[in-house]
Amino acid sequence: MRDPQSSAPYLDAIAAYGSRGSGRMHVPGHKGGPGADPGLRAAIGERALLMDVPQGLYGVDLGVDITPQLRAEALAAEAYGAQQSWFLTNGATQGNHALTLALAPPGSTVVVQRNSHASVVDGLVLSGGLPSFVAPAYDDALGIAHTVVPEHLDAVLQATPAARVVFVVSPTYFGVSADVPALAQVAHARGCALVVDQSWGPHFGFHPDVPESALRQGADAVLTSTHKMAGSLTQSAILHVADGSRLDVSAIDRAVRIVRSTSPSSLLLASLDGARRQLAVHGEALLERTMRGRAGLIEAIEASEGLVLLGPQLRGAEGVHDVDPLKVVLDVRGTGATGYAYGQALGAWHDVHPELATDTTVLLVLGPAERPDDLAMVGIALQRTATRIAADVAAGEVDADTPRIAEPLRAPTSETVIPPRDAFLGPAEAIPLSEAVGRISAESIAGYPPGIPALLPGERITPAVVEHFRSLLEAGARLHGAQDPSLETITVVKG
Repeated sequence: MRDPQSSAPYLDAIAAYGSRGSGRMHVPGHKGGPGADPGLRAAIGERALLMDVPQGLYGVDLGVDITPQLRAEALAAEAYGAQQSWFLTNGATQGNHALTLALAPPGSTVVVQRNSHASVVDGLVLSGGLPSFVAPAYDDALGIAHTVVPEHLDAVLQATPAARVVFVVSPTYFGVSADVPALAQVAHARGCALVVDQSWGPHFGFHPDVPESALRQGADAVLTSTHKMAGSLTQSAILHVADGSRLDVSAIDRAVRIVRSTSPSSLLLASLDGARRQLAVHGEALLERTMRGRAGLIEAIEASEGLVLLGPQLRGAEGVHDVDPLKVVLDVRGTGATGYAYGQALGAWHDVHPELATDTTVLLVLGPAERPDDLAMVGIALQRTATRIAADVAAGEVDADTPRIAEPLRAPTSETVIPPRDAFLGPAEAIPLSEAVGRISAESIAGYPPGIPALLPGERITPAVVEHFRSLLEAGARLHGAQDPSLETITVVKG
């Protein structure tokens, strides 16, 4: 009997429409290709344009008992072990906005991991919910935040008895996963639902050597950025609610609808359907191929001058319950250069581009179907870059001390003075950054990547935060959320 997971109902439906020469008396204006710029047609191909269709088509969204999208979402719920799943075309950001709207109504208090993605606080601006923050464990030497530990969560919940929802992140950008079963136990014992931002773990649970999905570990809702690690197109994600969850599924469904576009991309939806099928049917085999290639990459790293693979060193540290092998985190301090300098050299000299560089590390992200030969080539590039950059540092040709981030992304301790919604939507003014210390921020500002806010609406601006932003700009980081990207001015609450 055929496995239902081997089908892709939405992908098949729009592919069939795109291939049969239908009369396209509807949007989009490119009409399946003829109206598109020739350069765009050459770049992405006619097939992609033929499949770029609106909702409301007969045979796709109309004239059927159950639409292909709903059948595809049901298959995703089955594959991940969820009660219900929703395809998102505005990334996990859309999911965070929907969850905060549904679960954090005006005036209610929710507990939020302080280094959560900026979209969580943006969602609280929309919903009117009030955050009470819990700090993650932190590695001072590396400047890396890990995850929330159960004892810290319990202490915050004890001090915040009105809270009914907890938002945490697992895994982190660096692949560190939390003790989700223990966090769920703590949250549920305090009468709270647990929401896990598992954006970096859509592949979790599909191979024995990667961590288990939070959905199967007691979380009530889980977000997966399928595009990050599981093969769908950029800006696509899935929101799942667990079987037996204490959450109101109908409220979440309404919230998902209110924050989605009335013109969702059929290509993004189809890519989610295809990515789910590939994970469910072939995920373990494809991840196994990555693991084989990874073994050779690790050998090259271990033989490289000045590079240290952080995975084994992180295990057992506070806030590190497990580590995702698809995140290869390199401590580059032994080369004598910063991660920024090493990452830039790797790209300039070998056309190999890491996901992220920090003051002390370089992060490489593997996918579910890496080819061993490709990873072998990356390993050679890592070795040669380490050797050459160490020689350049010794010769004084690379300044090992710049750029430096004066205050890494430790969970900030800025005082929250007024609710985020009041600060963001109330009267505001732009003032020079040099005059901002002591004022109340009216915007959320995060260095990107990884998108972790160092300043939130309603928080008092401190000298340390101002210095942090200046260091980020000096290092070439992009500031997400800032009205003035140069940060010559910053928006604060008026008065």
